[in-house]
Amino acid sequence: MSKALRLSEKWFRGGLWLVAFVFASFLTGLGASVVENLPRVEQHLTIEDFIDRAAAQQARATVKAMQQSRQDTQEKLEQARLGHNAARASSQAARETFNNWLATRQVTGRAGQDPELLARTQALDGLKATERQALAAVEAQQQALLDAQQAEARATRSLHELERVAGEQLAGAQRSQELRIFLYRLALTLPLLGIAGWLFAKQRQSTWWPFVWGFIYFALFTFFVELVPYLPSYGGYVRSTVGIVITVLVGRQAILALNRYLERQKQAEALPDVERRKELSYDTALARLAKKVCPGCERPVDLANAAIDYCPHCGICLFDHCGQCTARKSAFARFCHACGAARAEG
Repeated sequence: MSKALRLSEKWFRGGLWLVAFVFASFLTGLGASVVENLPRVEQHLTIEDFIDRAAAQQARATVKAMQQSRQDTQEKLEQARLGHNAARASSQAARETFNNWLATRQVTGRAGQDPELLARTQALDGLKATERQALAAVEAQQQALLDAQQAEARATRSLHELERVAGEQLAGAQRSQELRIFLYRLALTLPLLGIAGWLFAKQRQSTWWPFVWGFIYFALFTFFVELVPYLPSYGGYVRSTVGIVITVLVGRQAILALNRYLERQKQAEALPDVERRKELSYDTALARLAKKVCPGCERPVDLANAAIDYCPHCGICLFDHCGQCTARKSAFARFCHACGAARAEG
C-alpha cells in the first residue's frame, strides 16, 4: 500500500513508526530496570542467617585457639629437636673420646678403683641422661602438637557440620526466594502481554497506533527477551507454555480471519461490477494495481497487455475509456490521465 500513498504521507507514516520504536525503546529500558531491580524487594540471604551463631562462634574461637596453639607447639618442638640433636651430638662426641681413651691406656684389673675411669664414665652417663631428657622434651612437644591438631580437627568438623546444615537451609530459602521473585516478574510481565493482546486486537489501527505498536513491541520484548536472564531452571517451561498459548491464539485468529476474508471475497465477486468498484477504496485499488494484481480478487493480471480490460479471474473492470477524450485509462482512476476530466460516477 505504500506505493499508493502520497510522498508526505509516506514520510509521516515513517515518522510515526519511528515514534513507535522510540516509545518501545524507552518502555523497554524502564521495564528492564524494574525487572532487574525486583530481587531487591527480598532480603539478601547468607549462610550466617541460618547457622547456630553461638555454636559457630564457639567452634570458630576453638579453631583459632587450636591453630595458635599448634603454631606455638610447632615452634617449641623445633627448639626441642635442636636441643635433642645438640645433646645427642655431645653424647656421641664424649662416647668417641672415651673409646679412644680406653684404647690408648692399659686398663687396671680393678676398674672401680681407677678414679679417672670413674670420672669419665660418670660424665658420659650425665651426657646420656641429658640426651634422654632432650628426647623426652621432644616427645612431649610432639604429643602436645598431636593434641592441638586433633582438637583443631574436631572443632573444624563441628564448624563444617554447622555450616552444612545452615547451607541446606540457605539453599531451600534461596529456592523459595527465587520462586517468589520469578512470580513477581511474571505478575509484572503477564499483564503486559494481556494488555498488548487487547491493544493488538482492538486498537492497532486507531488514531494512536504508534503508541499501541510501541507498547506491543515493549511487552513482547520484555517477556521473551528481558525475562530470559532471570528465569530459574523451571522458568523455561513457563515461557514456552506462554509462547505456545500465544501462537495458538494468534494462529487461530489468523485462520478465522483468512476464512472470513475468503468468504468476503467470494461474496464480493458475486456483486455487480459497479458495486464492487465502489466498495474498493482508492488507495487500496492503486496499491494492488501497483503490485500487478487485480484490485478485486488480488490474483495476478498482466496489466501491460492493452487487450485486457477486465480481470480474467473475477470479471471486474480494470480499464475503461474517458467519456471526454476516449483515452484508455484505469477504471479506478478519479481523473483521466490524458485530459484531466473527472470520472463519471455510474
